[in-house]
Amino acid sequence: MAKWTRLQLAAALMLGLAGPAAADQIITDTDRATVPVMTALGMRELPAQPQKIVVLDIAAADTLAALEVPIAGLPSRLYVDYLNKQQAEAAPMGTLFEPDFEAIAGLAPDLIVAGGRSSRQVEALSEIAPTIDMTIWGASHVDLALSRLRSYGALMGRPAAAAALETAFLAKLEAARAAVDGRGRALIVMTNGPKVTTYGAQSRFGWLHDALNLPEAVIKQPEATSGDEAQTAKTAEAATHGEAISFEYIAQANPDWLIVIDRASAIGQDNQAAAATLDNALVTGTEAWKKGQIIYLDSAAIYIAGGGIQSMTATLEQIRAGFAVGG
Repeated sequence: MAKWTRLQLAAALMLGLAGPAAADQIITDTDRATVPVMTALGMRELPAQPQKIVVLDIAAADTLAALEVPIAGLPSRLYVDYLNKQQAEAAPMGTLFEPDFEAIAGLAPDLIVAGGRSSRQVEALSEIAPTIDMTIWGASHVDLALSRLRSYGALMGRPAAAAALETAFLAKLEAARAAVDGRGRALIVMTNGPKVTTYGAQSRFGWLHDALNLPEAVIKQPEATSGDEAQTAKTAEAATHGEAISFEYIAQANPDWLIVIDRASAIGQDNQAAAATLDNALVTGTEAWKKGQIIYLDSAAIYIAGGGIQSMTATLEQIRAGFAVGG
């Protein structure tokens, strides 16, 4: 019979997944060591080395997989090829936006890791088992991602492995910085079939500008006044979903480098490819196109698993390699 914490048992009884006899299987954490973990909602003390983990955040799954931590439950589809082994070995737990609460309760996890797309479910998931929101967001993207890596290493009893991954990442970061230094301005765009959005330094992909000291190729917009709530809302929306732009915008920005993310490819849709979308007279007239300075990133890694240590390390290597051969 499965072991239950009191909170897990209450949820299991409510869902009809355990009978009264299960009360004899309650375990407590009073004698277990705890580890302080900084989450998106503040510091939490968690029992060390949880044995059964449900992960509802792809960045977390990426980093835990890199640490070789077994994952008991994952969303039914991850879209990230390098996590296929973890996907095959884990039980399906619904989707990021709609977790299967009954399946999660039935698994009786010691810990649930949420974040990003599943962060709105943290309160409901906490009724089943201890749940942490490990969302990675904001201008300090790299620092926060590395903080998550260290926390997972400490929590799972694998600090040395976490330190090795951080060292390898920082080496890639320095190599990428050296590659982009003095090479001009870049514009990050994401295509979705025929649609194009751009992502600046304050956006979800803006860490590439910030961490690499990579200048932006942008068209300056009028600054909003402090009372312009509509403009403030628009800015926040652009940070999350990007700012919809025209091909004329790209032509006017005239970037030295185009860094491209293909959303349709990332989520397995058979829409018009990014290369076809951008192949028009306005874009081909830019310095980036004329010099062959276009870098197509692994879209699933950065769009789906962004913030995971494997995702970020691979993205930096793609940037380094792209700048090394460009021009």
